[in-house]
Amino acid sequence: MEEYRGEKGMKSFALIGNRTIKTGIAVLLTAWLCELLHWPPVFAVITAIVTVEPTVADSIKKGIVRFPASAIGSFYAVLFISLFGNSPLTYTLAAVLTIATCFRLKLFAGLLVATLTSVAMVEVIHDNFAVAFFIRLGTTTIGLAVSTLVNMFILPPDYRDDISHYFKKTSAAMGKTLTNLFRQMLENLAARNQSEERNMLENIDKHIEQLDTFIRFQQEENKYHPLLKQKEFSYSKAQGMVQCLRRIRDHLDNLIETPVSTLSWTAEEKKIIIQAAEELGNILLHPDQYEEEHFQETQQELMELFWEDNEELTRDNEIHPTKFPPELIVLYELISIYGLVERLILLKKKKEYKPKW
Repeated sequence: MEEYRGEKGMKSFALIGNRTIKTGIAVLLTAWLCELLHWPPVFAVITAIVTVEPTVADSIKKGIVRFPASAIGSFYAVLFISLFGNSPLTYTLAAVLTIATCFRLKLFAGLLVATLTSVAMVEVIHDNFAVAFFIRLGTTTIGLAVSTLVNMFILPPDYRDDISHYFKKTSAAMGKTLTNLFRQMLENLAARNQSEERNMLENIDKHIEQLDTFIRFQQEENKYHPLLKQKEFSYSKAQGMVQCLRRIRDHLDNLIETPVSTLSWTAEEKKIIIQAAEELGNILLHPDQYEEEHFQETQQELMELFWEDNEELTRDNEIHPTKFPPELIVLYELISIYGLVERLILLKKKKEYKPKW
């Protein structure tokens, strides 16, 4: 997934970034080794360029696929050159059969490179077809090995800063969404814009997706990279925090989708709820402002209001076909988010989470 890039990790498309530097080093070393062996460096260089992946794990996994794919492309190039020489038919058959064979064998990661190098070989091979074939395998091996080692030991990928950044970014986006949502529902319902709220939710989804990607990258690096194994990274902790964020996101979605035309809360009740929502939004924006005692007091106040409303609002269920008045749904979702935010903060602090209800 090369389109992803971090603030301090692998910057895939930056003009001067880690991946650009490593690709240059891999190309230099690959071409130098091929020159020493008097082998044509172009095919090895192509392989080296495409093998510098966002993670060492991806370099190894895709390298394993690209080697047989390149062998297939080389074989077809040599075969049709020997039969038809340097002709349009040779280019066509080498390209088509390389694509078809790689596709049939599910060598998708190596299909493009194998096809390009297959047709490129037509121009440079004139005799000694068997030797040319094995030299091609040798250059492929050099390109794969050099780029993988460069990726592993030179500016090794480290996504922990990116993970931290996107946790903060996602949490902050949730805090702003929650605060804006409750302000409009309780203070200015007529001005509520559900389309804008859904756009904010889509933005949160993108942050969570990127966060998931960086966590996967880091977990893979810890498996394959000997240096990063010494650095602290708790995959279970990161996954637990992402799970909390996903569940908070789902409760925000429920709040957005809850049909609210009027709310029967008193002015004092609305004040309690809006203050609780704003405090929760502020904690999502600034987790260091979490104060356990005050946080739990607010939770308890919301719980009391919930059970009080539960008794009063459900006496006449006929006006609410779902049996759940919007006031109860809104309070339930808010209380649920409180519990998840508390769990999120305790996970970050590596403390045990004990639900209060």
